[in-house]
Amino acid sequence: MPSSPFPPPRHSSFPPGPPQDEDVHGSFLPIVDLDSGGVIAVEATTGTPGGGPPGGLGTTVAAAHAAAREQARLPLVLTVPTGAVIGGSGAMAPLHEAMRATGRRPREVILVISGDFDARDRRALLVGMDGLRTIGYLVAVGGIGTAHLPLDLIADASPYAAVLSAELVERIARDVRRGAVGEAVAHLAKGLGIHVLAPGVRDEAQLAALRRWGIRLAQGPLLAPPDWRPSHGRVHVPLPVPAAEPASGVVDLGPRVLEFLLPAVTLGTDATAQDVVDALGGEPSITSVILVDEYQRPVGSVDRGRFLLSISGPYGHALHARRPARRLADPPRIVPKTTPAIAAMRVAGKDGIRVYDDLVVVDEVGRCMGVLHVSDLIRHVAATPPPR
Repeated sequence: MPSSPFPPPRHSSFPPGPPQDEDVHGSFLPIVDLDSGGVIAVEATTGTPGGGPPGGLGTTVAAAHAAAREQARLPLVLTVPTGAVIGGSGAMAPLHEAMRATGRRPREVILVISGDFDARDRRALLVGMDGLRTIGYLVAVGGIGTAHLPLDLIADASPYAAVLSAELVERIARDVRRGAVGEAVAHLAKGLGIHVLAPGVRDEAQLAALRRWGIRLAQGPLLAPPDWRPSHGRVHVPLPVPAAEPASGVVDLGPRVLEFLLPAVTLGTDATAQDVVDALGGEPSITSVILVDEYQRPVGSVDRGRFLLSISGPYGHALHARRPARRLADPPRIVPKTTPAIAAMRVAGKDGIRVYDDLVVVDEVGRCMGVLHVSDLIRHVAATPPPR
């Protein structure tokens, strides 16, 4: 996610062709957090003709370059065919090169792996997904509900998100049986501790169903017009219709923080304050920038409010713009990915001055996986019925 929150693009040996053609048209769809109404990521697609053989990455690479030209600063969502993942590191090399050429960090990219595959390739697919996670990508599985994808594969793959098929979302409001499938996927995802993304939301009946099932991420014409661009910023999210109180509630005593995880906007430790200004200026919903080392481990957290107050004060820009952003950063407030939400709230409450600062979620080796908005945790606790 290029003046930009990312390091300046280095010299690229990327071969010439459609992915670098300035005439390639890119389409951009905002991924919206239905709880806050903010845009948390941008899905980039292209209609590039001649994208290569089946299972190739031609259109994926073209979309990455289109996003770079558009200077999309938010985390990026790209669709990757299962054939490329099954093909291993050699088949995925064009994508890695595109990330390098555009200055995009893998941790800020969600790869939606989509498409049917032969059952004999299951092991290779899982190994490929593990490899992408090791590099730092957030991995999602797409086409849930209509694709030939065993549900137990989702459990084995442990993705960041499950993306419903657009065909399923199209029919959930008028077909009770299709709605039951969508609700079942949402329930499964909650049990696995992963997000669900609903694409192609066109009307409020679909949106109401998604909210009822607890699905938090969505995109589609109801939320943003077809000509939306990353520079447009905010989107319109219809307010939910108040629901009647249920006769009896199920007490949820301990969801993990993974259920509230959002992609982080990250910069290297050598980033300047001006780099952070550029990152925060692209989208009002960016509440923090996380400074990471060469291993993607968080070393600093720049809170939006305090940073902008410092940089906009008397002589603030002149004093800070060209100097390291780390001078204005606070120590990151870190929580492991297995932390219960209620325990994360205790971490937030330990510092009265920074009580609403984003928390940084890390994996087993301390790498930044994303951030938590404390407001999301508070909303969850407020909505949880008291034990009886």
